[in-house]
Amino acid sequence: MPAALVVWLSTLTGLSFGWWWSAVGGLVGAVLGLVVLARSRGRPAVVRWWRLGIAWSVLLCGMSVGVVGTMRLRAASDDPLRTLAGADVTGMFRVEITERAKPVVSTGFGGQQSGVRAVVLPARVVWAVVAGRRVSSTGAVILVAPVDRWRTLLPGQQVTATAAVAPADPGQLTVAVLRVRGPPDALSEAAEWQRVAQRLRSGLRDASGVLGPEPRGLVPALVVGDTDDLSQRVTDEFRAAGLAHLLAVSGANLAVVGVAVLLLLRVLRCGPRTAAAGAMVALVGFVVLAGPEPSVLRAGVMGAVGLLALAIGRQRAALPALSVAVIVLVLWDPAMAVSIGFALSVLATGALVLIAPRWAERLADRGVPRGLAEALAVPAAAHLVTAPVVAGFAGQVSVVAIGANLLAAPVVAPATVLGVLAAVVAPVAPWLAELLVRLAGPEANWLVFVARHGAGLPGAVIGWPTGWLGGLLLAGCMALLVVALRRRQLRVLIGIVLIGLLIVVIPVRVIAPVWPPDGWAMVACDVGQGDAIVLATGEAGRAVVVDTGPEVAPLAACLDRLDVSRVPLVVLTHLHADHIGGLDAVLADHAVGAVGVSRARVPRWAWEEVRDEAWDAGVPVVQLTAGQRLAWPGLVVEVLAPDDEEVMPAVQSDGTEINNASLVLRAVTPAGRVLLSGDVELAAQAHLLDERVDLSADVIKVPHHGSRYTSPELFAAVRPRIAVVSVGAMNRYGHPSPFTLRVLAHLGVLVLRTDTAGDTAIVATAAGPRAVTRGPSRSPP
Repeated sequence: MPAALVVWLSTLTGLSFGWWWSAVGGLVGAVLGLVVLARSRGRPAVVRWWRLGIAWSVLLCGMSVGVVGTMRLRAASDDPLRTLAGADVTGMFRVEITERAKPVVSTGFGGQQSGVRAVVLPARVVWAVVAGRRVSSTGAVILVAPVDRWRTLLPGQQVTATAAVAPADPGQLTVAVLRVRGPPDALSEAAEWQRVAQRLRSGLRDASGVLGPEPRGLVPALVVGDTDDLSQRVTDEFRAAGLAHLLAVSGANLAVVGVAVLLLLRVLRCGPRTAAAGAMVALVGFVVLAGPEPSVLRAGVMGAVGLLALAIGRQRAALPALSVAVIVLVLWDPAMAVSIGFALSVLATGALVLIAPRWAERLADRGVPRGLAEALAVPAAAHLVTAPVVAGFAGQVSVVAIGANLLAAPVVAPATVLGVLAAVVAPVAPWLAELLVRLAGPEANWLVFVARHGAGLPGAVIGWPTGWLGGLLLAGCMALLVVALRRRQLRVLIGIVLIGLLIVVIPVRVIAPVWPPDGWAMVACDVGQGDAIVLATGEAGRAVVVDTGPEVAPLAACLDRLDVSRVPLVVLTHLHADHIGGLDAVLADHAVGAVGVSRARVPRWAWEEVRDEAWDAGVPVVQLTAGQRLAWPGLVVEVLAPDDEEVMPAVQSDGTEINNASLVLRAVTPAGRVLLSGDVELAAQAHLLDERVDLSADVIKVPHHGSRYTSPELFAAVRPRIAVVSVGAMNRYGHPSPFTLRVLAHLGVLVLRTDTAGDTAIVATAAGPRAVTRGPSRSPP
């Protein structure tokens, strides 16, 4: 272990603060090894051999990282591409792909559909010509390229492309980011085993199509870490529930496969050596299936350590094996020293083979059944040691992680094994692969259920300081808790404190929650760069939704917080991506009466998406026109625009005319009148004013996220007391416009922005409407 710490910390400091720190760390390790060697003389034989083992390992590893590791860090630091990256240059590059493409999901806005429009591919430079001269570089680079033809590239393939050179993040071995616009040229062939593995992964993805939308994307993620078809909502819920590790290939995946093969061979009466060899072959095969990328190889090594500890039944042998794995992996790929995934893998593996068995023994000694004791000890130990790292980089702590992992654990192994079998048989027997995937479907549905309900519990996630300070703070708290639990008096005291907190927190957060405020009439949901408005009716749990934002997850979370279960009408003011992207959040989990749209059915892709989603949910689509009046107990919605004159230009255009064809609504609520203006711009605003439409309202949802194209005359006609701007933080469109904000300020209007205030509610008071904000999404209310 000391040798592993020398290698890891030396490389970590070298990448973080400069390559020379790696040399310093290696030198310090070598000196410490020499000191221990010198002081081993004259000791008893057992002690001397033990100290000699430590000394030689530290000495050799210190020299290795001080020489070999430092040379690699210096080569990356002095790479000429790193210097050129800040010069805004373009060149031609021949690169070798080192990992499979990772999709970059872009949120839709306006007429641009959400989805994957770019991929990220780690690669290694073979040769480069920049600004007309050849550059001597063989460094690691990141390619950001279009989806077409780049997404299917496999590790080992060499391609040529023209790219702009951009700086890479500091503290990494990556020397530059190459931004590619065109297709790859001069492709080389991938290795046959890579193509076979790709066919197996594709077969699993195709076979998973027989499941519902969410389990369809989850099964490939569980088995081989393929998250291409996984919805952002499920990803967010798994993260909040502490189950995100299930969505990536980890040592647990490989251990499950290895143990399954080991047990099968033992049932077939194979000897211990044959069974162990078969399990190792299965591990190698799984690595090939998932792709021999750094993260998968790391998981393979950690899985082998776990199997070793299981096979020999000696905890003392697990720590040296884990230490050797750390030494080999960091010397082979120094970038792992600063990898969050690597740290989590090492810590989790150490907890599973060192801490969990001891905790399980202690629980069993106190009368807890053996199976339950192990089921409790494993997630508790893993969460204890990884929580500080997660808190440091994610800024949150999952309170429900241990319970969620305990509930998820029984189905992870069956789902993984069934998924692997489905991938293996898919090329030759697709029907059998579909059958195996169907058998894995209930397990996937259970995991989604656990993650969704775990993430939805009040206080499931606690905000925490980020960075080293936040991680060290939580580690200190965890250490104090473990020490305190060792003493009976302190255990009783901690139990009393926890019971007291539950007595206080449960009534406050569940029975009388902070959010939503009593008597809310309207809530502008914080959905990022888009619109989503919820209008309360006089019936509990029943609300009208106007627009659904750009994504499913934010709106689903907002509706859950409002405890909305029935939606008599979903109004889509117009069919731009930032207003329809979250429609499935309403249709999937709520009783919906109808979806209301205007006559403008463009862009075509958006209309087809809305129509298909509504059809799949069995919800009718109805047309709304100016002059209609819709009423529910406690709520009246008037359709003010558009008329046929405004709709016709939009029918023939995919441009900004669609904004001007937005449905403009006025809601009459107990808190006053609310004008919902969609994305209408100057032409549509002028038409409303020319037609002398009564626009007066107490609250206005500012058009088009507060864009510059809003006339002061509109605000003067509305005469609002409160203006709500639904806008995304740090968006690239400059919303809201300073000009629009100045106009509202001049009129004395209270302006609230969802990017800074979060969910914004309008409540009724004796003095008129009052605004209550929840705070940005990451912060508790």
